[in-house]
Amino acid sequence: MVKNRHTRAGDIRDLDFSAPAGIPDEVEVMSLRQLRSRTGRTGLGTPQRPTFHHLLTLERGALHHTVDFTGYDLVPGAWLWVRPGQVQQWGDLSDVDGTLILFEPAFLEPSTAISAGLDDPHAPTRYTFAGADQQRLSVATRHLAGVFAGPGSLPLEVRRTMLRHLLAVLVLQLAHLGADTVGPTPGSDDTFQRFRDALERSFTRVHKLDDYARSLGYSARTLSRATQAAAGVNGKEFIDQRIILEAKRLLAHSGHTAAQVAARLGFVSATNFSKYFHARTGLTPIAFRAGLTAAARSGQTVRER
Repeated sequence: MVKNRHTRAGDIRDLDFSAPAGIPDEVEVMSLRQLRSRTGRTGLGTPQRPTFHHLLTLERGALHHTVDFTGYDLVPGAWLWVRPGQVQQWGDLSDVDGTLILFEPAFLEPSTAISAGLDDPHAPTRYTFAGADQQRLSVATRHLAGVFAGPGSLPLEVRRTMLRHLLAVLVLQLAHLGADTVGPTPGSDDTFQRFRDALERSFTRVHKLDDYARSLGYSARTLSRATQAAAGVNGKEFIDQRIILEAKRLLAHSGHTAAQVAARLGFVSATNFSKYFHARTGLTPIAFRAGLTAAARSGQTVRER
């Protein structure tokens, strides 16, 4: 299923995709029962950073799964989409059944990837369905799993093409029918979309809303209003959230000191970064890293104020 790239003790593990021999090497479909039989309980509770997509849905039970330091409760009818580069931590799989779909970012056609927002760093993580939509997703999932598990006499390339099309049907429905959101869908406003794209390009260098407004040709008030409507926070908070997320990823995953993380994120000193981080999380960078290491060992998540 995956190859682990281990780092120092307490670090998040990088996971590279590695499908079993004899099947298409960009996609894999398995039941959670199969996942348990391959991995057991060991290692599933530790934080990991996959380099490929995870689609997870339950048929029975309930699962708490953490993605980018936010906990999500998954029940039948809901899906979880973990994207490359996000940090995930599995909950207890001992009493759940469901399906896990893994695929490389380049497996789907470019047009599908664009329409489904595969590369969107702001895309939702949890998706919920009911009624006819839920039934359609169940049928699509069973069909995908069936072709993956029982290819019969199909040539490998034909099987790969079928899996690509069936997966496209699944992800397009997920992206456009079931995203959990609060208020208007993020990205529905062009002003906000331009702002969030600029932020993604520049957050390690540019931290002020006024600077983004000036470069995009808006007033800071206009940007903040559009962000509040689309994302539920004002422009400054939106910038802070993106910087803090990257800081957490670096603190959790790398061996960088607080000073090195501060430099990578555009802060003039470790002291300024530490004050910024503490004001927004209730923890110092060192305390966050220590708490995450302890939480990984106990299977819990870091608590913030």
